[in-house]
Amino acid sequence: MKGILGKKIGMTQVFTKSGKLVPVTVIEVEPNVVTQIKTLEKDGYEAIQLGSFTVKEKSLNKPELGHLKKSGSEPKRFLREIRGVNINDYTLGQKVDASIFKEGEMVDVSGISKGKGFQGVIKRYNQTRGPMGHGSQYHRGVGSMGTLLPMHVLKGKKLPGHMGHELTTVENLEVVKIDLENNLILIKGNVPGPKKSLVVIKSAIKNPDKVNEREELMFYEVEEEVNETEEAVAETPEETDTPATETEEKTEEKEEVEQE
Repeated sequence: MKGILGKKIGMTQVFTKSGKLVPVTVIEVEPNVVTQIKTLEKDGYEAIQLGSFTVKEKSLNKPELGHLKKSGSEPKRFLREIRGVNINDYTLGQKVDASIFKEGEMVDVSGISKGKGFQGVIKRYNQTRGPMGHGSQYHRGVGSMGTLLPMHVLKGKKLPGHMGHELTTVENLEVVKIDLENNLILIKGNVPGPKKSLVVIKSAIKNPDKVNEREELMFYEVEEEVNETEEAVAETPEETDTPATETEEKTEEKEEVEQE
């Protein structure tokens, strides 16, 4: 098991060399810092705590700053634990970047889903509605509230309420591209949460060792070609009809007129 913290930037699409379109989610992954190592003897379980996204010191209180100073880390906004890792492979204060994953590897992504406000049982739990005739008197109700014997609503009854804004995990997503220069990971498909929200990328529980064969993307090669042409245009000087001597004579004549 391995994992890293990131920030969801948004969705886009890339193309392979064969012309296949791949919808991807762009996740910004700054180098994480190992802020704490939990051991079985001291804490009762093994895990590492990762910190990500540097903030100002005034954004944290003294206990939080003292906790981070033990690892020599800068103030971090997010702290999350990754369980199931081999703690012998990590040291306090170690930096973890996107290179821990491979392109084509399967991962699970967790985050807080988008909030959808107060919703009824049809949208919230996918229940079916009643007959829409005028005489049914039951269209979008919650259903039976219980029998006569208990004389109260049974615990666990599905009722209207706040929908979304809960921890959600999407499993078996493929890593399409890892850009270490820009600290980005492109993951095929959608991940939970709104833009600029925290997501946790972990090894896939159901397919931990699976690595798919991938095609090379033409997305990054096009950018490099465009940059080369722009640099070539910038290096070539603009050709002018008037030579340098004529322009110098004109500037001298203007200065003489201004002096007079």
